[in-house]
Amino acid sequence: MTNVVITGTGLYTPENAIDNAALVAAFNAWVDHHNAQHADAIARGEQEALAYSSSEFIEKASGIKSRYVLDAQGILDPERMRPKLPQRHNDEPSIQCEMATQAARQALETAQVDAADIELVIVACSNLERAYPAVAVEVQQALGTTGYGFDMNVACSSATFALETAANAIASGSVKRALIVNPEICSAHLNFRDRDSHFIFGDACTAMVLENSDVAVADERYEILGTRLVTKFSNAIRNNAGFLNRVTDSDPQALDKLFVQEGRRVFKEVCPMVAKLITDHLASLELSGADLTRMWLHQANRHMNDLIARKVLGEEPSEAQAPIILDRYANTSSAGSIIAFHLHREALSEGDIGVICSFGAGYSAGSVVLRRQ
Repeated sequence: MTNVVITGTGLYTPENAIDNAALVAAFNAWVDHHNAQHADAIARGEQEALAYSSSEFIEKASGIKSRYVLDAQGILDPERMRPKLPQRHNDEPSIQCEMATQAARQALETAQVDAADIELVIVACSNLERAYPAVAVEVQQALGTTGYGFDMNVACSSATFALETAANAIASGSVKRALIVNPEICSAHLNFRDRDSHFIFGDACTAMVLENSDVAVADERYEILGTRLVTKFSNAIRNNAGFLNRVTDSDPQALDKLFVQEGRRVFKEVCPMVAKLITDHLASLELSGADLTRMWLHQANRHMNDLIARKVLGEEPSEAQAPIILDRYANTSSAGSIIAFHLHREALSEGDIGVICSFGAGYSAGSVVLRRQ
């Protein structure tokens, strides 16, 4: 039987960080401008005045205190309130390729693997900056890997779905080594003028090297004991941006083409689904929550993570059992659970068991159970 191991991870973090106070100041300046423009309609009761945001509101709702973004200036400009990322020439590396290669090189170095030995590259993320050619093929060329590459999108679950895909390719013998990268530019799909969501997302890119255990040389290895995926269609989280916007004569910049969600409904429906996924997955491996040393959960909302961990573990999770990174990274979509794994795994001992779990739009959720070798 072929054992598949994760031998390296990498993380690209943008240089720009925006804390809640700066984000709120920009949002509230825009609210003042909007309310002044519509003062007469508001006075007549034809329109409601927009409400201010606050750092206290953001932290209470989500646990988020700050986020990293590719561009802060455009986001904090009340007249723009979206990142400003200049279009690159076709002969230049794309933004996501640039992010991916930086994270990938860290992962390759940790795994002690040469890029030329990678036979499969998967770029898995919630938004791709173009339809084709695949960003994965561009990353393949930039790094000098061999074999083949492709893009995939399962929103916030993209990384765990890619983990299963890569693990299956290795287990089947079609490749010996694979690279997964998750270049998330979430700030580009966020409506920074929506009080309920303007604080949610940040930008980052993660990378993972997977190998057949027979060829792995890294001292630090995490054996994949099993993977399990689930999807269930829901409109509660949606992004309508796409190439059909042009032919339906709709404005690609319209607010309904950006990230939208029904937060309370998502919380109510997703938490039990994810807790059941993990619990059932563990049971299929003759394990239980009591066997887990670490849970690297999707980083979308502190309250969701605490509830899911509590249901799986049967007790209130400690910071060590279910580490939180969204306080400083915010929601980085598919990269979130991998950032948690990247930053919070060194203390595990041989034989310790953990689970990487993602969940999001779709609904989609993925569970990957690991054992420290």
